Amino acid sequence: MFLKTLVVGPLGANCYLIGCPETGEGAVIDPGAEGERILAAAREAGLNIKQIINTHGHGDHIGANGAIKAATGAAILIHRADAHYLTDPGRNLSVLLGSREASPPADRLLEEDDTIAIGKTVTLRVIHTPGHTPGGICLHGEGLVFTGDTLFAGSIGRTDFPGGSYSQLISSIKEKLFTLDDALEVYPGHGPASTIGAERVDNPFFT
Repeated sequence: MFLKTLVVGPLGANCYLIGCPETGEGAVIDPGAEGERILAAAREAGLNIKQIINTHGHGDHIGANGAIKAATGAAILIHRADAHYLTDPGRNLSVLLGSREASPPADRLLEEDDTIAIGKTVTLRVIHTPGHTPGGICLHGEGLVFTGDTLFAGSIGRTDFPGGSYSQLISSIKEKLFTLDDALEVYPGHGPASTIGAERVDNPFFT
């Protein structure tokens, strides 16, 4: 799998470019801002972006959806429970950042255990992990998991926004992420990468 991390926007959200080396087909996970920079990185990597995958609907993770869709025609994918965040600047909290981010609506609504195919060699499995938002998801691929704002290196996502639930988030992590292989690399929505094993042992919210 091709994988490149771009830190974008005023809140430093991690945007991930992933792709199939055989076909050059690619996807963008959480294009929160700086659409032209993301597109330039995709062109440099030779990726044909077919899908935009949002781990949840907050403005710092969806802000460049429109620019990337306009340039590539890529489909927007998000969990069903967060789909209405895309087009509502109040719900997606972008108004708190002094902007009014509105994404095009979703082209595909995701559910637990759905699979997302990228070219011939990359498949991601959807893990529904509510708590940060009702429709928060993680994406489990070979050797890694993209955790959005569910699980960070040494921390967890905020639960004090509308739709958040601390108990749900803790349950999501314990029951759905910490049951995965310890060696899996964790690529979160903000901050550095980690592993499932490291977070199970050292994350202060669980020790």
